[in-house]
Amino acid sequence: MNNDAEDHAENVDVPHQIGRRAGSESFTNNNAVSRHTLGDFWSWAASDLVSNTLRGQLAEYIVGMALGCVDGRIRREWDPFDLQTGDGITVEVKSTAYLQSWGTTSPASRRFGIAETIGWHADTNSYGTVAVRAADVYVFCVHTAVDRATADPLRLDQWEFYAVATATIDRILGQQKSIALSRLPGTLGVSSVSFDALGAAVRSAPTQS
Repeated sequence: MNNDAEDHAENVDVPHQIGRRAGSESFTNNNAVSRHTLGDFWSWAASDLVSNTLRGQLAEYIVGMALGCVDGRIRREWDPFDLQTGDGITVEVKSTAYLQSWGTTSPASRRFGIAETIGWHADTNSYGTVAVRAADVYVFCVHTAVDRATADPLRLDQWEFYAVATATIDRILGQQKSIALSRLPGTLGVSSVSFDALGAAVRSAPTQS
């Protein structure tokens, strides 16, 4: 662990449970209610679903939809994994796409980060001591649309998913820090699945490692 991580752990309080917002909440100023709502802010800040940063968060939510583990919950920014199913499977979600806000991506750029990390645990306000891949399963998400006129990340049929046990990644790739989309089938031996099959693929992945 580096000193910056230690300082962060010392100075950050254990977070309280943040309630889930609905979007209808209004901004106020000295108790005067504005016509602007939280939903207006969300629309302003989060409408470009093709952007690289926002697409990653959307991919997490889509995987959570398939696993039934996002209803009534909020995203935890700093946990060592992205999602946890009701039956205890922890999931790391990575995403890429054929389109980006600025244009079409190149095959070489369609990669996923898989580096081992030292995770921070929000519940205990503490860091791990060894760099690892903390989740049980990685889900690699690909937004496959190539026509900007019809691309819509809310269309789940425009996505494909690869669920891989972390044990398989550790065994085959070791400390490798990234992997190209084109190498998933051949190197890791995994086939893509649709959204409808994703939940079953995630739950069966650890047994196939």
